[in-house]
Amino acid sequence: MSKKIGSENLSRRMLLRSAASVGAVALATPALAQTAIESLIAAPRRGTWDDQFDAKGASRSVAAIATNNPVLGVNATANIQQAIMDHQMIVSNGGWPQVNTSQALRIGVSDPAVQQLRQRLIISGDMPQSAGMSPSFDSYVDGAVKRFQSRHGLPADGAIGEFTLKAMNVSADTRLRQLETNLVRLQTMSGDLGRRYVMVNIPAAYIEAVENGRVALRNTAIVGKIDRPTHAINSKIYEVILNPYWTAPRSIIEKDIVPLMRKDPTYLTRNNIRLFDGNGTEVSPETVDWNAAKAPNLMFRQDPGKINAMSSTKINFHNPHNEYMHDTPQQGLFNKLMRFESSGCVRVQNVRDLTSWLLKETPGWDRQQMEQVIASRVSTPIKLTEEVPVYIVYVTAWSAEDGVAQFRDDIYQMDGATELALQTTTGIEQSAGPISEQDFLPPQ
Repeated sequence: MSKKIGSENLSRRMLLRSAASVGAVALATPALAQTAIESLIAAPRRGTWDDQFDAKGASRSVAAIATNNPVLGVNATANIQQAIMDHQMIVSNGGWPQVNTSQALRIGVSDPAVQQLRQRLIISGDMPQSAGMSPSFDSYVDGAVKRFQSRHGLPADGAIGEFTLKAMNVSADTRLRQLETNLVRLQTMSGDLGRRYVMVNIPAAYIEAVENGRVALRNTAIVGKIDRPTHAINSKIYEVILNPYWTAPRSIIEKDIVPLMRKDPTYLTRNNIRLFDGNGTEVSPETVDWNAAKAPNLMFRQDPGKINAMSSTKINFHNPHNEYMHDTPQQGLFNKLMRFESSGCVRVQNVRDLTSWLLKETPGWDRQQMEQVIASRVSTPIKLTEEVPVYIVYVTAWSAEDGVAQFRDDIYQMDGATELALQTTTGIEQSAGPISEQDFLPPQ
């Protein structure tokens, strides 16, 4: 009996020796050795003991989600059509199962729900079928979960938390309809977008700077809340202002600043916000009746500086909504899962990288010169030599040339299915609270 078992299966010791032999061959023939290792990792009858071999494969799987193919590339329509065909096949075969679990699923856990999880990940293409149906949450499952999280805009931590579970349990049929809805959106953007352009994808809350059909930069963004949405628009960026003044919109004066002044009369002075009448004469806040029925008919302007609501940079584009892109002193907000925090404008993480890219064809404005001006705290408007197109779009599903289908939450509830607005309620709860976290308003 033991001889039979030995003949049918390599012992752990023999397999380790085999792996060591492969490593030795790698010194002489790296390509051949890599092929042998990949075959060893992919062997369908391997035991659970060799899970650590898959660590590199898991990281490769997640890295493959990152791409320099733009959302609005020339093949965007064809790519999403392929994703639609793939999901039609999944739906026709019965879709994928719901993952039901009463405990947190993460690497090291053994639970019957992991078998549902494996089946779900295999059907959606996040995990190879050869990984099997074990109840163990091993490194293969961990890598597949991270891949799933990456293409759904979630933190790739490998753990099945609230948002990951909700995204995973959206039915295949609903995802198919989401792809079909976004096909129509992408078809309207299928023309020549320009040699250089900027795209802001509202549901994804990120920005792409695209040059010659490839993503040159990708920046995390904060966009408008559901009750103060960022507007979709096709426009052109014409100006960058370093050390901008901030002039408060009338809506923020009425809704936010006046109520704050009633509570704290020093708010404007502490935040370097000055008042001016129609003749440009400065008005002292102490002379204003802040309890009047109407907000004062004055201009509220904040001086440049670190606490300025736009911090170092403002990026202007033509639009009727008084919206623009800008820096922010509240950098910690970029670390949040829910980045729907603003009153319509778009805050940009690492904005100076984007500004350098925008100004690189405007003579005299290299990175060093830009940094020197920012350090001077002098407000400096810069007209771009050539205006750069900007497309602010609402795309919740797409697929790039790599064939990986990407999905984002329908934060503004425009896709017609309530289950696609997974994070909306939580997002509103997160963004509620102190008025100081609203767009433009300086800290109290």
